[in-house]
Amino acid sequence: MLRFLIAFSLLIHLSSCNLSEKKEAQQGAEEKEATFYGTAFDLNDITALSNIEKQLESKDSLLITTEGTIAEVCQKKGCWMTLPLNENDNLLVRFKDYAFFVPKDAAGKKAIMHGVARKQVISVATLKHYAEDAGKSAEEIAKITEDEIKYTFQADGVTLK
Repeated sequence: MLRFLIAFSLLIHLSSCNLSEKKEAQQGAEEKEATFYGTAFDLNDITALSNIEKQLESKDSLLITTEGTIAEVCQKKGCWMTLPLNENDNLLVRFKDYAFFVPKDAAGKKAIMHGVARKQVISVATLKHYAEDAGKSAEEIAKITEDEIKYTFQADGVTLK
């Protein structure tokens, strides 16, 4: 009976090791299959996009990996994108050192990105530039008359799903 219990325990132990190895291999394969724009990063430690505002109340900047659905992409180059942060605000995402862009047809896709989140004042000139890149009309652009406080994100890497 003792031999049976030892054999059974050994069998359980070996099968659990095999399952964890398969899970690690599967996660590694998913990461390798992902197409990264910019620098590749770990896809396992993701902070909810909705937590950025709260975390920036006590910090100037925040180094995180987060995810969300892309609302809008620069239609000239794909050099910026926005993601809904809450009911009223979007997170403006730019790419570190202008080193990479995302596809112009990425709106509606899920983005996972790594980089630095901040709360910043965006000038009228910059807001007008972004509106022009987004294809806004001259009337819409003319209505931009004041700087805005926006949540921004400088991504060093992005992957789309």
